Amino acid sequence: MVSEKFIAAIKLNPLKSYQIAHLAGLHPSTLSKIINGIERVFPNDPRVLKVAKVLGLAPEECFDHPHDVYGREQDHER
Repeated sequence: MVSEKFIAAIKLNPLKSYQIAHLAGLHPSTLSKIINGIERVFPNDPRVLKVAKVLGLAPEECFDHPHDVYGREQDHER
C-alpha cells in the first residue's frame, strides 16, 4: 500500500495527476488505481518508484509499513 505522504504529494503537486503519470511512464488510470488502493502494490514496486522520482520523493517515503490485524509490524522473515 502506498503511504499518505505519497498520495498527498500527488494531490498537492501543481501538475495534474495525469501529467505526473505520463512523466512517470504510466497510464493515468494505473496511477489512479494505485492511489485508490484498487491496484495492489508491493514494496519497491517499480511503478510507484517511477512516480516517486517525478515527485522528488525517496523510495522509503512511498510505502506504508505492513502491520498485522493488531497493528503490530509483521515479521517477513518467517
